[in-house]
Amino acid sequence: MQEQPILVATHGRVAVITLNRPAQLNALDDALMDALGAALLAFDADPDIGAIVVTGNDKAFAAGADIAAMADWSYMDVYQGDFITRNWETIRRVRKPVIAAVAGFAMGGGCELAMACDMIVAAESARFALPEIKLAMLPGAGGTQRLPRAIGKAKAMDMCLSGRMLDAAEADRYGLVSRVVADGQLLAETLALAARIAAFSLPALMAIKESVNRAWEAPLSEGIGFERRQLHARFASEDAHEGMQAFLAKRKPLFRHR
Repeated sequence: MQEQPILVATHGRVAVITLNRPAQLNALDDALMDALGAALLAFDADPDIGAIVVTGNDKAFAAGADIAAMADWSYMDVYQGDFITRNWETIRRVRKPVIAAVAGFAMGGGCELAMACDMIVAAESARFALPEIKLAMLPGAGGTQRLPRAIGKAKAMDMCLSGRMLDAAEADRYGLVSRVVADGQLLAETLALAARIAAFSLPALMAIKESVNRAWEAPLSEGIGFERRQLHARFASEDAHEGMQAFLAKRKPLFRHR
């Protein structure tokens, strides 16, 4: 029986999606990306879920796109099949916080998938690279766009043009990852972080995510205006009024995600 390309589980208000092609170091083929996209959208629509974790295994988050599947494709194959855009971009439609928990290799498309998440928690064993240049290819799932925004042009050029690999400490120092945790503690630490996030008001989390993403994609003046409208909209939120009243009463807020 063929293994399922992903595994899913829930821990309270946190959903966990595990990439599940261990024999291929979780190489990202169409079946896996279709399944990942469907799971992301399902959890995004589930009112009982407040945050989503995407992870792999101890050896690899994902070793990249499945080269064996791609080797004989023509331009018309990828153009007519809408390669990358059709299913890799599904994660951009997810409004809830998505955290990548990375151990081992996050190479090529695996690194790009991690960068498409909202945060990256890296185990000490994590290794990040965009080595497509070695195949006379280029990072085509957002790598040349997200990496400079994360670590700056000079470091991004170095990684993309030379295929340089970053270890977890370097990735943390350059700003590619949010935090580094001990090997063996990756999932526990990430679940604790996700649970902390998911306990907050979901509409506020979604507004913050949308506002921060706008900072990447718009001029400062437009981003400030967008942020201001989001702040004003909080005053229409039951959770915001509950949060302020709880603060004044020195009690824990009871958020209803409204």
